[in-house]
Amino acid sequence: MKNKRISLSSIKRVLGYIKRYRLLLILSILLASATVILSLYIPIIIGQAIDLLAMGNGVPLADVFSLLLRAALIALSVALLEWVMNNVNNKITYNVTRDVRNEAFDKIEKLPLSYIDTHSHGDILSRLISDIDQLAEGLLLGFTQFFTGIMTILATLVFMFSINAKIALVVVLLTPLSLFVASFISKSTHSLFKKQSEERANQTSIINENIGNMKVVKAFSHEDEALDEFDEANKRLVKASLRATFFSSLVNPTTRFVNALVYASVALMGALCAMGELGGATIGVGALSCFLSYANQYAKPFNEISSVVTELQNSLACANRVFELIESENEPSEAENAHVLTDAKGVVDFDNISFSYTKERELIKNINLHIEAGKHVAIVGPTGCGKTTLINLLMRFYDVNSGSILVDGTDIKDITRHSLRKNYGMVLQDTWLQNATVLDNIRMGKPNASYDEVLECAKASYAHSFIKRLPNGYDTVVSNESSPLSQGQRQLISISRIMLSLPPILILDEATSSIDTRTEIKIQEAFARLMKGRTSFIVAHRLSTIKDADIILVMKDGNIIETGNHTELLARRGFYYELYNSMLNTDEELK
Repeated sequence: MKNKRISLSSIKRVLGYIKRYRLLLILSILLASATVILSLYIPIIIGQAIDLLAMGNGVPLADVFSLLLRAALIALSVALLEWVMNNVNNKITYNVTRDVRNEAFDKIEKLPLSYIDTHSHGDILSRLISDIDQLAEGLLLGFTQFFTGIMTILATLVFMFSINAKIALVVVLLTPLSLFVASFISKSTHSLFKKQSEERANQTSIINENIGNMKVVKAFSHEDEALDEFDEANKRLVKASLRATFFSSLVNPTTRFVNALVYASVALMGALCAMGELGGATIGVGALSCFLSYANQYAKPFNEISSVVTELQNSLACANRVFELIESENEPSEAENAHVLTDAKGVVDFDNISFSYTKERELIKNINLHIEAGKHVAIVGPTGCGKTTLINLLMRFYDVNSGSILVDGTDIKDITRHSLRKNYGMVLQDTWLQNATVLDNIRMGKPNASYDEVLECAKASYAHSFIKRLPNGYDTVVSNESSPLSQGQRQLISISRIMLSLPPILILDEATSSIDTRTEIKIQEAFARLMKGRTSFIVAHRLSTIKDADIILVMKDGNIIETGNHTELLARRGFYYELYNSMLNTDEELK
């Protein structure tokens, strides 16, 4: 029952997309009607020609050839109309799938980070690509065969009743048998195709995971384990696919068997009528030939429709997964009176904030903090203590469970996300480059920046020297997946990007983690100039990079356990003192 509701819901959603192209849909239906009627008119012409030939002596060959020529011209017209109809159907199908894919991708941009963090990227990728492609295949079959099949069945019945009502009645009485068989089998296939789609998504996730982290796989000699994991996923997909295909493939042969019975019954009834055994008006040889042709054409759409229904079950299962993504809850909406933050001064307050990713494990607990404009705040602590989480809350990637974060005295929930983030400049440990030139990547934070401005920032971040050695200099196309840049060089481009946009608040989360010590010293000098007069949050494991911070927040288990500057915290001989001294033994630059 649940699967039936899912199917009906998915069908309604798909019809909603198709409705946007109603004119093309009407044209497709008209073309389908025209091709069916013309196709069914050909047997009538052939029957007339047979009747002329059956006359014996004095066969009017000229009339026979005239009828055959007419049939040939109609067949040519049908072929032309079908070509036009297929083009119309293709346009509807790919417009619909384009709209679905656009809406799904737009949804990803609106989803909270919690959704992205808790769902496999491979699964999301599978929904956007594989599942929507399966939907396209189902729609294309539906338009090309379903409409034409229905029209053929209805028109054939009309033609058959016009020739001989008794024989046509036999066909009508036997038809429900074929429909019952097809319906009975197709009902059980939806859940099987849904399972197949889920296993395909899991397989995509494994492929995506291994390709994206191939260096790690090879470094730990994990190739055999990865292959075994993929092999198991492949076996599950094969099993799910075989079951779905087996049950769905039963539809076609069973309906063919029933249709063969219909054809045999028509042939028997027609022969008896031709011999006058059933009483009433007899039927001519040409008319019987025409009727047998109609019986065959009448049965054919049932086979095609049964195949379409099977494919539609698969498509609807895939469509349902896409619609689940589209219907997922968005980021919390902006406050009704949310205002735009411009030229932030940089005063930041944490007012008794608490936060946890899951209800079972509390992370940030009752933090209170006041940071004046222009201060440099360093956040240190062991892994998992909540440093990056604090930054995520500040950027509103996540919202606090209780308390509030204020910028310039305004709760950030009352500020539009776009304007809030425009006032932040963020450099992460994990860099990201769009598929564009180096110049466009640096301009991301300030699209209208001049070439000279970009050049100046690249020189300030010490990126200019390696950029000019690239094949096309600043016009070299780079990407996040493949480029001639090292991780450190990518990070320097990210730093250049921030230097160009000059936001009032800076967030540096392990911003120099992939840069050598010598370059890091130079970058620190550049950062010192950049941070002058700007509120800055610096997350770093190398304590040498934050010794000059105005305030150092020492975090442990989600709490700020110590605050002060470097000298004050060392004098207290607390957790920071222990952390600093442990780093002295491992950080070569402090020896």
